[in-house]
Amino acid sequence: MQKRNTQQRRRAIIERLNERGEVLVDELARQFSTSEVTIRKDLTELENNGLLLRKFGGAVLLPKDASELSNEKLSSRKIAIAQAAANLIKDHNRIIIDSGSTTSALLPLLKSKLGLVVMTNSLQVSTYLLEQENEPKVLMTGGSWDTQSHSFQGKMAELVLRSYNFDQAFLGAAGLDLQHGTTTFNELTQLSKVMAEVSQQVIVMAESEKLQRKIPNVELSWQAISILVTDDLISADAKKLIEQQGVEVICAVTL
Repeated sequence: MQKRNTQQRRRAIIERLNERGEVLVDELARQFSTSEVTIRKDLTELENNGLLLRKFGGAVLLPKDASELSNEKLSSRKIAIAQAAANLIKDHNRIIIDSGSTTSALLPLLKSKLGLVVMTNSLQVSTYLLEQENEPKVLMTGGSWDTQSHSFQGKMAELVLRSYNFDQAFLGAAGLDLQHGTTTFNELTQLSKVMAEVSQQVIVMAESEKLQRKIPNVELSWQAISILVTDDLISADAKKLIEQQGVEVICAVTL
């Protein structure tokens, strides 16, 4: 019976994690009427099985691998969002592409763009671009490697970014908050803010389902965002609320 209860509890933890994007040890202990020690053991076992990522005080969903660039691995919504975002890029633009699976979906669509200068904090993005025939100029932020976001972060990366100015920054989001802006699991949010500061136009690429995620860390306020490119499943009310913040909302048509 004890083993069965443990399995049921761990399945429930994964379900809660998928719903919220993050779980906390103390909340889980109260929910399941068990000790925090037991919950920590559950999270450790689930992490060992590749089902979540431990963090201080709880756990988060595993970050998506930015190397998943093929259409077979990307949802139709991400592909549609990437196509709509790519239409905003002109030849010879100087752009930033942040790490993440949605922003990485842009890469196959840049093959027809000439004279691009691309700054990124992602090894996968830089490697992909350096292999392209149109030979965009690729710049790397450098900095400290962050295992949670699979990207470079930190003061050195911020310093490099501030040495340039860009036409556009293409940023992802773990979550969207109608009142506050983009949200993230990662507490290292400063680099995204610097990316926005050094760019004339800030484009956030995020599926509408990100509005369902309740995530505590605000990354960018709506005031710092120029355009949200999302899918056509966003509700009319949510779209209107975001537009009232001064953000243009582009709804990509999904099949």
